[in-house]
Amino acid sequence: MYYFLVNPASRSGQGIRDWERIRAVLEERKVPYQVRFSAKAGDMAHFAEEASVDAAKEDSCVHLVVLGGDGAVNEALQGIRNPDRIRFSNIPTGSGNDLARDIGISRRPLKALVHLLDSPKERRMDMGILHYHTAFLPEGKTFRKVSLPDRRFLVSSGIGFDAAVCQQAMASPFKNVLNRLGLGKLTYLGIALKLLARPGRAQARLWLDGNEDAPRKVSLNRLLFIACMSHCYEGGGFYFCPYADDGDGILDLCTVDNVPVWKILLVLPTAFFGKHYRYHGVERHAAGKIRIRTSRPLWVHTDGEVAAMSDDISIRCCRKFLAFYF
Repeated sequence: MYYFLVNPASRSGQGIRDWERIRAVLEERKVPYQVRFSAKAGDMAHFAEEASVDAAKEDSCVHLVVLGGDGAVNEALQGIRNPDRIRFSNIPTGSGNDLARDIGISRRPLKALVHLLDSPKERRMDMGILHYHTAFLPEGKTFRKVSLPDRRFLVSSGIGFDAAVCQQAMASPFKNVLNRLGLGKLTYLGIALKLLARPGRAQARLWLDGNEDAPRKVSLNRLLFIACMSHCYEGGGFYFCPYADDGDGILDLCTVDNVPVWKILLVLPTAFFGKHYRYHGVERHAAGKIRIRTSRPLWVHTDGEVAAMSDDISIRCCRKFLAFYF
């Protein structure tokens, strides 16, 4: 049974139009399916949990197909229970679609559907888990401490500049307008340039593969961001981690530290082609477990979704957690 989870608002309303075309194909082929439409934050996770529990009760498997972007995939991932009874797929209709870009899923929804129905491939995929040792929400010039559950992710989790861009983009009144014009990336570009102009950087300490007594310690004195990635792309096509492998149980890290603003404007365009590591201050690391502490709270994201700021997080990789079909 196919269980479609549809974000009708993806790409500023294109999602529902894509679903109508997909529905017509399913009806023509007499493919058995159920469909749920998300209307608010948390719906995708609720629907995925509902399908997972039903599959376990009926001693069967269910095939979840998320019609949406990386954010919709991330939300659905939070609700999965009994992963051994779940097949998971994504028909990309978002603005970034970094998961689809890395795997090679067509960004033409009907083509992606036909391939999934006629000649699907299975891929056992890693899943990352973000744990907040601390979590804060800004209140004026101070912070309110909050408690948050762990967050799963498939593509990437990051702290610092990239998460701050995601946070402001989520609240931007211009994003939907630009998406309708096919210029959604201009939202991120404008926010990125604004944030780069702000003074002040944080310090950070990383402990790789274990605890604070482990020998693999990294110190960053003027942090821009840290991206911890299971896939190669994030941010709508930035090739930050060309060596990332979503099935090896290891997260690839891209750290950017002590790079002046003028130089960042040169470095970032090269990241579309994976050439950014040639610059001093841009470093690659890899680990199955990471602890990150910063000198002040910074925004944190999972697959571009931002819930809070933190100055102390842990990230780990669960190897081959998900049966992904595409």
